[in-house]
Amino acid sequence: MKIINTIKELKAMLDTCRAKGESIGLVPTMGALHAGHASLVERAVKENDIVVVSIFVNPTQFNDKNDLKNYPRTLEADCAMLEKIGATVAFAPAVEEMYPTEDTRQFSFEPLDTVMEGACRPGHFNGVAQIVSKLFYAVEPHKAYFGEKDFQQLAIIREMVRQLQFNIKIIGCPIVREQDGLAMSSRNTLLSPEERHRALTISRTLFASIEKAKGSSLNETKAFVENEINNTSGLELEYYQIVDGNTLQPVSEWEESDYIVGCIALFCGKIRLIDNIKYKGGE
Repeated sequence: MKIINTIKELKAMLDTCRAKGESIGLVPTMGALHAGHASLVERAVKENDIVVVSIFVNPTQFNDKNDLKNYPRTLEADCAMLEKIGATVAFAPAVEEMYPTEDTRQFSFEPLDTVMEGACRPGHFNGVAQIVSKLFYAVEPHKAYFGEKDFQQLAIIREMVRQLQFNIKIIGCPIVREQDGLAMSSRNTLLSPEERHRALTISRTLFASIEKAKGSSLNETKAFVENEINNTSGLELEYYQIVDGNTLQPVSEWEESDYIVGCIALFCGKIRLIDNIKYKGGE
């Protein structure tokens, strides 16, 4: 596996691969890799001749400077994992490489970016679109792989691809969970042992809500999740929305859509975690 730090070197290598007719897959990450990331890379390795994994903590998608500062960075361990599972390239640029000048582009993904994460983290998805589009221009992959844990992000990236007319197939990959149910996240490493145990309430509640939904209205199901989280000491609910899986707009009746997903964001201590659960439809 090669470790590449510049767009120029990356493009030169990939141009050679393209000339041979080789297919290219991209897995964008912010590093601190775990088994969830590994599942994306493993799928990319199966489906492409060349797999590029980017490792870049993108400053423009953080609206909390402390969150950016504290985000875990484990480049050496990340590269060891990627080599083991068959990635071709780890692309690990410096901030100055990706942003030689300020990126002033402004994206609009309404109504996808006006709810949930978009409402709680102003500018976040604009930063995501800036960096992912830069990576798409640099790599020009045939396929790009994203985890469904970031459900709203996945929908917005698909919309960005449509708007910018990238000829890239976006592959959404299922949430990978710890054995005890907690959705894998690089932020989990920031939890204390007590917080880590408390965070299990999230997935337990979401799974229980699937059973609850079988005999309850949508609003009753939503209230069940909110009450369970609010009644757990040390957890602070930011939102729980039950939405149409395509438009991301809130629904109030199960009959409103054939594709319904519940999306949650909360603080466990000072660490912000997200998760989601599918109630109806989807792939």
